[in-house]
Amino acid sequence: MSESNAGAGSGEQPLVSVIIASYNHGPYIEASIASVLAQTYGNIELLVVDDGSSDDSVERIQRLQRLQRLHDFDFRVQKNQGLSRTLNEAVERARGELIAPFGSDDVMLPQRLALQVAYMQGKPEVGICAGNIEEIDAAGNSRGVPRPLQWRRLGFDDVFLNRQPGAPAPTLLFRREALAKVGGFDPQIRLEDLYIQLKITRAGYFVDILGEVLAQYRVHGSNTYKNYRFMVDNVLRTYAQFSDHPDYAEVCARFRNSMLLKCARQDKALARELLAELPVRRWDRKTLRGLWRLALPARRA
Repeated sequence: MSESNAGAGSGEQPLVSVIIASYNHGPYIEASIASVLAQTYGNIELLVVDDGSSDDSVERIQRLQRLQRLHDFDFRVQKNQGLSRTLNEAVERARGELIAPFGSDDVMLPQRLALQVAYMQGKPEVGICAGNIEEIDAAGNSRGVPRPLQWRRLGFDDVFLNRQPGAPAPTLLFRREALAKVGGFDPQIRLEDLYIQLKITRAGYFVDILGEVLAQYRVHGSNTYKNYRFMVDNVLRTYAQFSDHPDYAEVCARFRNSMLLKCARQDKALARELLAELPVRRWDRKTLRGLWRLALPARRA
């Protein structure tokens, strides 16, 4: 029996609440919703919230809702208030014991929830279950064969110190009690995935990551990770929540070195800020490579 099938049992299927917070993903939102409605797992509620989109997302979602006959979903429209606050409010009214926040630009593979629910049965120590992803482009075409990943279990230090590959955001399935124990998502931290994994593992739960490809992650022009300033501000704000850890300074230095290297050609002002925050004793090979890139002409975004 493979790791992903272990723990499956008979009995009533737990309800899974899938939450899609939609924001200006008009070209992708219908595929995201359709992929949830196409799950082979039978006990799902889908909550869709448009968080103040300025494109045609609302019209697309309403049209799709009218077309549904066998699989309806709850849809609400609100003024923009940010992803973390939107997720917290949706979790409050969700009825499932398992919660799956899902990106409005990503796609679930049909067996995703069935595999994860079967895995989590009988494993109360697992606060989050995740899996592998396939990258697709804006048009939905594959960007290549997914990198093979083995099953792994992450505790707090594994996540905080980045000891093993982390959990891909489009595959996160939360145990509701774990979310409740840590008070949900923090509206002051806009990069919610890293923060909530650290909070839940700090509370004593594990993140278990399956080797199977469970979702397609869409790479396009407005992906969060491409906004270097956003990443720096929110990751460092997240790490600051755990400043009592003995390796806090080293973790922050490693992150600053990585971001210095990434942004040295495209955002030289940010790169210089990161360099100024790095004590010389924390310099490494990435620092030196970043310095070299800083000396080169700026690259257009």
